[in-house]
Amino acid sequence: MKAIALTHYLPSDHPDCFIAANLHDPVPGPRDLLVRVTATSVNPVDTKVRSPKAKIESSPRVLGWDAVGEVIATGSEVTLFKAGDRVWYAGDISRPGSNSALQLVDERIAAIAPTTLSDVEAAALPLTAITAWETLFERFALTRESRGKLLIIGGAGGVGSIAIQLARQLTGMEVIATASRPESREWCLEMGAHQVVNHHKLQEELTALGITQVDAIFCTNATAEHWATMAGLIRPFGHICTIAESSEPWDLSLLKSKSVTFSQEFMFTRSLFQTPDMIEQHHLLGRVAALVDEGVLQTTLTRTIPSLTPVTLAQAHAEVEAGRMVGKLVIDMSGFAN
Repeated sequence: MKAIALTHYLPSDHPDCFIAANLHDPVPGPRDLLVRVTATSVNPVDTKVRSPKAKIESSPRVLGWDAVGEVIATGSEVTLFKAGDRVWYAGDISRPGSNSALQLVDERIAAIAPTTLSDVEAAALPLTAITAWETLFERFALTRESRGKLLIIGGAGGVGSIAIQLARQLTGMEVIATASRPESREWCLEMGAHQVVNHHKLQEELTALGITQVDAIFCTNATAEHWATMAGLIRPFGHICTIAESSEPWDLSLLKSKSVTFSQEFMFTRSLFQTPDMIEQHHLLGRVAALVDEGVLQTTLTRTIPSLTPVTLAQAHAEVEAGRMVGKLVIDMSGFAN
């Protein structure tokens, strides 16, 4: 099969960042779906995995962890899908990714894709929707009856965009998002944020709104940069969750006097460790698809790249690395034949 892969971990502007590869067609394991990929999105996790390092792969490595495609074969124990089904999923970071004509994915982390979205529109959502859903409804345990103030740091990014929608539509929380540019502020409001503040002036702008503390904080980027401010803003017995790594230790002692809960969210945990509740991601993506088809949620697609090549994939990585993305970038793979 055709794939765009890497053997060396290079900067996105290096001419050999990605290579075209011809690989053996994957063979489904017992619970695997063999999917013909028709669209894939690029997330920060892709760029972090690809980031320069001395490691060299002995065979081409395929990245990409967000996809829509058609099931063309199933493993011997598959019960949830059949050939011809149109599915969406974020995949498993420990397995080959979606920058290829064909991909294997465990049926327990896939679902039928929304019928009201095109392939590229749908591919913008799986990874970010899982991340936001697990944070809001599993880490924070929010419900439709939840009230209070939710601060989402990084509201215009892929995760922030769908987190705003989910919190606004499925909880009673007041959603406060951060954004610093006019276009990103407008995007957060379009997604459903009640208030938008500049993360460079977070404390100042919240104070101007009469907000001295919040009940929960979802940090999608620059955790270390915002740590002290978050510790000051969170209410006693509040909850902070982050998806962003830090190059320096977090000072958890800042949270002690308020008895604050601190969590980290990594949407690949279930597939990476084959947890007993792994199938929850199948159910979760099914619920998100239903909400999309009911008109409750919308795609976060803002940029489409018309074809997958070594050059276009490197360009997509560079755009995501620049840290100025509003919404999501998706690559149309409908013409990427096996």
